[in-house]
Amino acid sequence: MTSPITEEIYKQVDLLPHDQKIKVLDFVRSLQSSQYFGVPGESLLKFAGLIPLDDLEQMEQAIQEGC
Repeated sequence: MTSPITEEIYKQVDLLPHDQKIKVLDFVRSLQSSQYFGVPGESLLKFAGLIPLDDLEQMEQAIQEGC
């Protein structure tokens, strides 16, 4: 059974010209082959408390103004 999302993707891709279908195929393949790398949060604990409070307040203010 095909999911509703998959069916909608089929419909939308079917409307595209051939060259754009190739781009969609390449994109989907890149998603399948991509792996996400990261580090465990535990290993980041050594950095806790290293940023001065004034800097943290400035960053918080910049984020609030930018959002």
